[in-house]
Amino acid sequence: MFETTILISAIILMSLQFVSMIRLIQGPSTADRIIALQVMASKVVAIIVLIAFLTAQDSYLDVALVYAMMGFVTVFAVARYIEKGTLR
Repeated sequence: MFETTILISAIILMSLQFVSMIRLIQGPSTADRIIALQVMASKVVAIIVLIAFLTAQDSYLDVALVYAMMGFVTVFAVARYIEKGTLR
């Protein structure tokens, strides 16, 4: 039962990735695209955590943590670049 719930949750998250991808492609502004990219990164982290619980491997949690940190830093850098026009 537990495995089925995790698999269904992962499938739902993967299908919702397409909705975020549509916003990423069609976003009317750059801010919409950045937010869609961050939402996609958050969903990937959630899927990795679900896979870690499903396979009972703690090393996947480390991967999810690093991926979440990289996503945050990337969005922060892109937002700063858009705001000021430079990364400094």
